[in-house]
Parts: sequence; structure tokens; C-alpha cells
Amino acid sequence: MTRSTATVETTTDATVRVGVRTRALSKPRLQYIRQLGATDIFVDHADTDEEPDEFNDRDSTATLSIGRDTIPTVADLDAARERVENAGLSLTGIQSLPYSLYGDIMFGREGADDALDQITTLVRNLGEADIPILGYQWNPRGVVPMRTAPVELRGGAVGTAFDLDELDGPDDLAPGLDRAYTEDEFWEHYRTFLERVLPIAEEAGVNLALHPVDPPVLKSLGGIPRLFRNVENFERAMDLVSSDNHGLKLCLGCFSQMGEDVHEVLRRFGERDQIIFIHFRDVEGTVPRFNETFVDQGNFDTSETVRTLYEIGFDGVVIPDHVPKMVGDDDWRHRARGFTVGYLRGVIDTVRSEN
Repeated sequence: MTRSTATVETTTDATVRVGVRTRALSKPRLQYIRQLGATDIFVDHADTDEEPDEFNDRDSTATLSIGRDTIPTVADLDAARERVENAGLSLTGIQSLPYSLYGDIMFGREGADDALDQITTLVRNLGEADIPILGYQWNPRGVVPMRTAPVELRGGAVGTAFDLDELDGPDDLAPGLDRAYTEDEFWEHYRTFLERVLPIAEEAGVNLALHPVDPPVLKSLGGIPRLFRNVENFERAMDLVSSDNHGLKLCLGCFSQMGEDVHEVLRRFGERDQIIFIHFRDVEGTVPRFNETFVDQGNFDTSETVRTLYEIGFDGVVIPDHVPKMVGDDDWRHRARGFTVGYLRGVIDTVRSEN
């Protein structure tokens, strides 16, 4: 791939910052992140069943617990923000809603109204605590596997992978379902979510950021529609209930998995001013078969992608999302995450200097 050295043309004073997602808000974790030169924190909700996160220190449980019947108070959020700020960082957002909060809404189950009340409470509390972003997705966790067998990357590092052929009975109903759901049902339930939550987000000054379905395969899997599997459905989502407080948690890896030109995706949603923050990762291959890899490998060119961010005037945060597991890594993959932060900062500084 030819790498451009052309001057980046921008019409705004864009500032691309590097952030980190983390569950632990312990002093050593935050100190490590600051030492890497990152500036922004997106906190993961505390659910070790979904993603183990230990930093092997006695304060590693310092975090935010978010889930059904576990909505952090304004005081909880203020304390977390102050903890992050004391480390020289900014608590910019919540990485994602847990499935326990949005699952009943997505399926239109009996507990949907209660879940909506809890989510709107969370949004109000975030606004009062001056935490401006709430990421979310519309995809069941633990019902359909996100990945299949891992693969070996350079030097024996391990990357996650997905191969549709490795799934057992992709047309079978997912565990816990008694019937297949239709796209129309899911769109209607999604509209209900937006109509209830977006007005509260506007009042609170909080931006909601939608993540793609991962993996973005098939129209339905296990009887569950996979709405946000393509660009067109994202545009529909943004137009369904108009709001300046709704946009994308634009996962470059997911759009790369789809086989999309990530530059065109960035321009498309950049023109609509609907990019809230960016997951900066990549894969090798596309659906139905791909694997995640290092940030300096994959389907797209990292430098060219950062140039596109400056071209569209993106003024926000990019964060490493999934990273490979390197030798000596802990469960949070601190070495691979550190490599990714450093690589992205180097590329960003280089592109900025071209201006």
C-alpha cells in the first residue's frame, strides 16, 4: 500500500486525542495510562463475567458498577471523575451500557419500562457529574459468540478471530429464546429506546454513541436480528429520531470487518457531524472470516486513516479497543494496550506536523 505524504487539508482546528478504556480506576492503573501519554478515560462497567480486568494491586476494584438495579449516583460519578482528574486524565465517558440494562428493551420484554427508567436516570446522573458521553450497543452479550478460535499473530502474540463456519447451528435459536425475532420488531423496540432516552440526553448534555454489531455477519443470527451490520442501517438509526446528541462510537475494526472503505465511512458520518468517538483497531480479512491484529497491521493503513480524521475535522478521542495478547500481558493486556497507545500517538503527532 502506498503511503501518502501529502499535506493534510483541514478546515478546522482539529485535535485528535488518544484515550483508553478501562474498568479498574486504581491509582496504579491510572498512573500507567498517564505515563503512556493518553489523556481520556472511558470506563467499562464492572462485570468481570464479560471481560476480566485485573491489575494485580490491592486497589484494583476501584471502578464504577453499572447494571440493572445498579445505577451510580451523581456522588459516585463525581468521585470517579475526581479520581481520574487527580491522575491528570479526563473521565470522558462510559464505554458501553451492559446488556442487563438494554436487553429487555431490545427484545420488548416485560422489564423494558423499568430498564428505560434506569437508563434515563443514568443519563441524568452523567450530565450532573459532567461526564459527556455514554456509549451503547444493540447486541446481546453472551447469547451469540462474538469470536471463535483465536489465531497466532507475529511473534506468537494471540489475536481473536471469527469464522462463521466454526459456529454450531447458526440458524438455531440462541439459548434462552423461544422464537425468532424480526427486524421490524427490533427497529420498533429501538425506536422506543431512542424516543425515551434522547430527550433526556439532550436535557443533560450527554451524547449517546452507538457501536456496530460485532461480528457484523448475516441479517439474523440465532433468531436475533443484527441491525447495525452495515452503513445504511447506521444512517437509518441516526435519522430514526433526530437529535444532535446522538452519533457513532465509530469502531473502525467493525467497519473494516464489513469490507467497507473506512475513509469513506469517516467522511460519510463526519459530514453529518455524527462521530462521537472512535474505536481504533483493525482486522485481517472480512466477514464471514477475519481476525483481529496489531494496530500497525490489518486491512487499512493507520497513517492514512489518521489523515482522514484531520481532513474531516474530527475533534475528539480515539481509543484502542480490542488488542492482541502479548507475552507477559495481564488480563487487561497492558503491554499490547501500551504499544497501541504509543503507536497511535506517534502517528497522530506525525500527521499533525504535516499541517
